[in-house]
Amino acid sequence: MSQPITKRGITFELQHTDASSHARAGRITTAHGIIETPIFMPVGTLGSVKAVHTRELVNDIGAQIILGNTYHLYLRPGTEVLRRAGGLHRFNGFERPMLTDSGGFQVFSLAGIRKLREEGCEFRSHIDGSKHFFTPEGVMDIERAIGADIMMAFDECPPGTADYAYAKKSLQLTMGWLERCVRQFNATEPLYDYPQALFPIVQGCVYKDLRTESAQRVSELGADGYAIGGLAVGEPAEVMYEMIETVNDILPTDRPRYLMGVGTPVNLLEAIERGVDMFDCVMPTRNGRNAMLFTAHGILNMRNAKWANDFSPVDEDNYCYADTAYTRAYLHHLFKAKELLALQIASLHNLAFYLWLVREARKHILNDTYTAWKRALLPELTKRL
Repeated sequence: MSQPITKRGITFELQHTDASSHARAGRITTAHGIIETPIFMPVGTLGSVKAVHTRELVNDIGAQIILGNTYHLYLRPGTEVLRRAGGLHRFNGFERPMLTDSGGFQVFSLAGIRKLREEGCEFRSHIDGSKHFFTPEGVMDIERAIGADIMMAFDECPPGTADYAYAKKSLQLTMGWLERCVRQFNATEPLYDYPQALFPIVQGCVYKDLRTESAQRVSELGADGYAIGGLAVGEPAEVMYEMIETVNDILPTDRPRYLMGVGTPVNLLEAIERGVDMFDCVMPTRNGRNAMLFTAHGILNMRNAKWANDFSPVDEDNYCYADTAYTRAYLHHLFKAKELLALQIASLHNLAFYLWLVREARKHILNDTYTAWKRALLPELTKRL
């Protein structure tokens, strides 16, 4: 890459690496607080984590950082509203660290209503069909307006089934966009009273040579951290794990590594073992709203009739207050009756479980017992109760 990143926004301390794996425990320091890794970031697409109050994120489940979506926040409420509010932290009242993606995944998911070219991406709003154009420079400006502690570079996320020719062309586009993102990031200042960090994103689809090239090139930037994108988008899990290993063998060990949009509890544990520090995914809240609960003993479908007369807590491990305040029979009733409270309880439970999972992983990394703990837990996580 031609120009390194010159502005610092966060610091990272690698505290310990598990004796029998690449699993890491670390600490990220931001202007809005400390993040202990490995960490899961609840997804707050439009400035809110669906069905969950900010006070519950902080007080009940202990979220250390949440994620916002650049594409969606650009469309609603819009960057001018966010500027006038003083940034997303002041707009939504979440005073802990935040991260924004770049809109790159929406470039992938909106394939039917967008056009890619070297200058940027033209797309039509999924809300009203209006036409918009994202450039790397424009995305940096949007993320400055949002004001997240950690900003993502603008990229294209190719599908996991993309052929080699498409993946290579896509990577060239992403690398060109990244150079422009870095120039704009270096040339601008935060709009509010705290620094921001820029994470480049490693792409390359499922091709080892492309992933290697991308990881090598972004490592030259001296960034505060690095993201791994373009995985869990259709490729087999084993291939995803292979790509993570390839990339993490190259990325600097003294910077956090963020695996974007992943995934199941099993995915998290496998990726942690391979040296990933940060995760986000809509799965805990989306699946929760569809009556699926994750636990350390297996997966529950709360619409199943078997729970109608089960008056035990939602989960006896008590990941958050909802697990003891409500019974399985009651939550089953709420889902059958289509009561909105069902969505809130299930979302809180699943987020609390994911955060419990990464906290437990951290404990075992620090005690050099991660691999044995993970192997014992994995079969339980996939059971259908």
